[in-house]
Amino acid sequence: MSEVLIALKNIKLQLHSDGGPVQVLRGIDLHINRGETVGVLGPSGSGKTSLLMVVAGLEPATGGSIKSVGHDLRALSEDELARYRRDHVGIVFQSFHLIPTRTALENVAIPLEFSGQGDAFARAEQELYAVGLGHRLEHYPGQLSGGEQQRVALARSFVTKPDILLADEPTGSLDQETGHKVLDLMFEMKDRSGTTLVMVTHSTELAARCSRLVRLADGLIANGNTGGNTGDGAVGTLDA
Repeated sequence: MSEVLIALKNIKLQLHSDGGPVQVLRGIDLHINRGETVGVLGPSGSGKTSLLMVVAGLEPATGGSIKSVGHDLRALSEDELARYRRDHVGIVFQSFHLIPTRTALENVAIPLEFSGQGDAFARAEQELYAVGLGHRLEHYPGQLSGGEQQRVALARSFVTKPDILLADEPTGSLDQETGHKVLDLMFEMKDRSGTTLVMVTHSTELAARCSRLVRLADGLIANGNTGGNTGDGAVGTLDA
């Protein structure tokens, strides 16, 4: 029987704007099994990135319950959420989020240094070789192409061997050919490590590479399962 790694029940997220409160997520029910690949689709403003931020513990839900890797995220303090991300979650953003004053090697080693790993640089070097950047260890982000920067970001996200990889439009800043190469690499690394992947994308072509698709519309899940043996699957509510 598949292990449910991430379980969201009636998750709501309300944010504040100049015009007043905005209901970004309006009741999300979603189970994701260990090792699954889930593509999250939907128009701009549908809540895709907010859903990732809730799973990452970077945006606290304002209603419902969320359990991830055995942790009740709504019950954790800020320090405990930071440790949850450090120990269990890798994140890849569209805009790379590398530190410009650190080399590729230093950028990849940072999460290991934060967790007190004595072999941080050796492991970071190994991960950079795995993404084909063994010759770029001492280069700074500004000296790398967009595709190379995203490969550094992938190396950084996988170096801690996370249970979950959250990818937010990981090819959005790349041309089509480079984007496909980066995506191929991400899936290869995910398969090799057994990491659970949740990927936000506007592209149905990219999302189709996942074992299951979840479509968001106006802060709700607009579909059930699409493909894959997904256990509990995706369940959407019809009203807030």
